[in-house]
Amino acid sequence: MTLPFEYQNPTLQFERFMVDARDSAGLPTTNMAWNMVVGVLHAFRWRLTVSQALSFAAVLPPVVRALFIEDWEPERPVLPFGEPADWLADVRSVRSRHNFSPPDAVASVATALRKHVDAEALDRVLSQLPVEARRYWQPKPPAMT
Repeated sequence: MTLPFEYQNPTLQFERFMVDARDSAGLPTTNMAWNMVVGVLHAFRWRLTVSQALSFAAVLPPVVRALFIEDWEPERPVLPFGEPADWLADVRSVRSRHNFSPPDAVASVATALRKHVDAEALDRVLSQLPVEARRYWQPKPPAMT
């Protein structure tokens, strides 16, 4: 088997993901998209057990996976999923003075992420998580992307 693309070119793959996240959110730069992406990943992780988080991380591209687990405090209590407004508040709490996350930040990152993962593997993992996890990773409707 040849070395998979995601391990040969993780930086290129991540740059493509960031451009898709930026564009999906309607942000002018990937620098502005950075805190949104980190916020969406961490806000989701805060709502998972360690086992659930590791299952989810396994389907992510390498650099996105690294962001998902960065600064992780596994002993931190698991947050309830709550509602989309709760998710957005948590997303915007990440580096809040430099966070430009739009109201549809979670759906914007979900839309970008689905372009860069094995959709079947992602859906399989999400089906094993609380139903709210599937809601969290719903992409934007096609007319809105």
